[in-house]
Amino acid sequence: MTDDFNRTAKVLSVFDFDGTLTHHDSFIPFLQFAFGKRYFVRRLVKLVLPTIKCLRRELTRDELKEVLIKTYLTEVEDTWVRQKAEEFCSLYWSKLMRPAGLLAVATEVNSGAEVTLCSASPAMVLQPFADKLGVKLIGTQLEVKDGLLTGRISGHNCRCAQKIKRLESVYGNLADYHLRAWGDTRGDYELLAAAQEPHWRHFHPVWSKKKSRLAKLRQTSLNPPHQ
Repeated sequence: MTDDFNRTAKVLSVFDFDGTLTHHDSFIPFLQFAFGKRYFVRRLVKLVLPTIKCLRRELTRDELKEVLIKTYLTEVEDTWVRQKAEEFCSLYWSKLMRPAGLLAVATEVNSGAEVTLCSASPAMVLQPFADKLGVKLIGTQLEVKDGLLTGRISGHNCRCAQKIKRLESVYGNLADYHLRAWGDTRGDYELLAAAQEPHWRHFHPVWSKKKSRLAKLRQTSLNPPHQ
């Protein structure tokens, strides 16, 4: 019965963005691009103490993210951020994106699967990337009042269990889907655990080599060479 379900269920393919489809984080480089290096560095000083507290586990990753957003995105026009996001995507696409990841997304789209990005990065920053990929987007929402960002997150940071909750708020019960998921950090564990086809650091060259070596070792142990 399970095999029959897997063959007939709608496929939902979910990709983390930063580090999974990209070579590295995108939000910090976006902030540096949008505000310019001098302004970015001046503000960066305010993050030193919170970062140290996070390393000491006196501050959570989510709380550090909130400090970062408050530091740079308070009283900033949301239309300006969206415009800068368009420019950032256009200028940095080829440097930022992993070719193997792009191919995988295109393969899922062409297969007829429901495809979405699910990321902790702000949705308004990633929207141009989702549009270019031709997929849906679930990301951290930034609070906007009267056209200005307040420097606060609306709801919760979209990582860990929140990824599952956000996906279910859009697609309903994930058990109704054959779930494929791609991720690369602790923030993706719950998503990968829920998937019938989880892919951990699938597009990382070093990790791919390790997987290949492990597969060869496993194959050798199962089929030892004839003496």
